[in-house]
Amino acid sequence: MKYEVVIGLEIHLELQTQSKLFCGCSTAFGREPNTNCCPLCLGLPGSLPVFNRKAIELAVTAALALNSSIQLKSRFDRKNYFYPDLPKAYQVSQYDQPLARGGCLEIEFEGSRKHVNLERIHLEEEAGKLIHAGDSILGADYTLVDYNRAGIPLLEIVTTPELCSGREARLFLEDLRLVLLYCGVSDCKMEEGSLRCDANISLRSTGSRELGTKAEVKNMNSFRSVEQALDYEAERQEAILSAGDSVIQETCHWDEEKKVTVPLRGKEGSSDYRYFPEPDLLPLVLQSSFVESLAAALPELPYERRLRLQEQYQLAKKEAFLLTENRELGDFFESVARQYEDYRSLINWVQGDLLYQLHESGKHAKEIEPRLLIELLLLVDKGIINRPVAKDLLTEMIKTGESPQKMVQERGIEQISGRDKLLPIVEQVVNENPEAVKNFHRGKKKALAFLVGKVMASTGGRADPNELNQLLKEKLIKKRTGGRMKD
Repeated sequence: MKYEVVIGLEIHLELQTQSKLFCGCSTAFGREPNTNCCPLCLGLPGSLPVFNRKAIELAVTAALALNSSIQLKSRFDRKNYFYPDLPKAYQVSQYDQPLARGGCLEIEFEGSRKHVNLERIHLEEEAGKLIHAGDSILGADYTLVDYNRAGIPLLEIVTTPELCSGREARLFLEDLRLVLLYCGVSDCKMEEGSLRCDANISLRSTGSRELGTKAEVKNMNSFRSVEQALDYEAERQEAILSAGDSVIQETCHWDEEKKVTVPLRGKEGSSDYRYFPEPDLLPLVLQSSFVESLAAALPELPYERRLRLQEQYQLAKKEAFLLTENRELGDFFESVARQYEDYRSLINWVQGDLLYQLHESGKHAKEIEPRLLIELLLLVDKGIINRPVAKDLLTEMIKTGESPQKMVQERGIEQISGRDKLLPIVEQVVNENPEAVKNFHRGKKKALAFLVGKVMASTGGRADPNELNQLLKEKLIKKRTGGRMKD
């Protein structure tokens, strides 16, 4: 390739606090516009900010989980720019003395592991929300402003420019989201704006160390949008450079409907924001003991859980990934595994029938009592019911929460096994289906499956499958040899 893509991400994360960063207004999502506001949110003269301790705890927790170096002394600054969603005409943020520096997150891409380094992590206040009367910002007839979101604690995570494709950027964001969810610092709901991403993307000649002219891409509202927008922008810049022209440093808007980036305005530099220390806030000074206590309270992180699941339960890598990414499912699996030690059988049920039935019913794993699945699996292991019956009971169990053992007793659906019980049914099915018997003797494998199905239907699915297959083959061979078994 003549050019290589260089991408750096700026992730904005709304911290999961009940009140805003510098005032007591609620952070609840979905309230009537401009009802979660006070004089401070609206930038009225005389209103003074006060730190939200919980926001600081969550920010430090996130930074520790991402291997960042916590700065015991940091400072807030005023980032000056005029935009309708910013009531004070400046944003309280951190510039040259951020909360944390460095850090990294490891992702898996095309079968290998890659460390993505972080530049910094800092706290700032959220801006308001613009509501456009039209399909997009570009074609809106007018715009309304809702300041409910203004002042919500925001964590900005900035990567170094070392991602190389839209796919890599997407994988990084997916893994980052999982880490943040495990730490409980945010709900990470992109559809509600609590996790957002802007990307700086440029191209440079292959092998060069010098960065090209970058464009900032905004309005990417899903992981898929991030991948599509960055791949499109890379192609756009490559076409410009290949034609001998120069890329302009600008901010672009991703048009989700048309799948194109659209230039909005020239891209600002840090000097354009005229940063200066926030005079209404003292520097933020953290005690080492405060940071150490948060580090000690960190939960098991996703990559640690993946490795442990593989080792402790002898799971395949793909299975461990599933249980880690679906945290509730993983918790459910481990709750069952404490009392049911056939891990191979358990993971097959969990990733197969259980996951399917949860999806079909719209329920979550945390709504199912682990003891119910243990009950069901033991009924199968003891030969009381067979797998087809167990699958039906699983569906009912998830729907109603009823005990599988109780359902078996009340409905009389124990497995039919034993030669004396099964042989008469097998003989009847064989005698009633002479054409299928002929097909079996002609070597047609589907004939046996057909006869198995007939027996299962006549027993309500309760016949022991292994015993049934053995008896059927025995009967069919006898039929062919005139009642005599061949040596």
